[in-house]
Amino acid sequence: MVCKSSPFCPGILSINSELWRYGWEILPHSAHSPDLAPSDSHLFGPLKRHLGGMAFETEDDLISELRNRFDNLDVDFFRVGINSLLSRWQKCIDLHGDYVEK
Repeated sequence: MVCKSSPFCPGILSINSELWRYGWEILPHSAHSPDLAPSDSHLFGPLKRHLGGMAFETEDDLISELRNRFDNLDVDFFRVGINSLLSRWQKCIDLHGDYVEK
């Protein structure tokens, strides 16, 4: 991994070192993966609907709204989303990497 003046690099390197420490294999991920588009994930649809029509004066206002939204989501919301990943991943495997519909 190459880190060039990104504010996220220290966090990424820390996460990677923890994964290596536990013996987890880090698989490469392409920059563009049409098979499992992140915009299709369980989180982004509801978030887009929630933020629709809102305007924010500053980035801090947006971040505050996002934190408030995430803090008020029920644990089951995340459980359903994470559990749905298993079937989507299996579909991707079964389709040999082709695009996976929800």
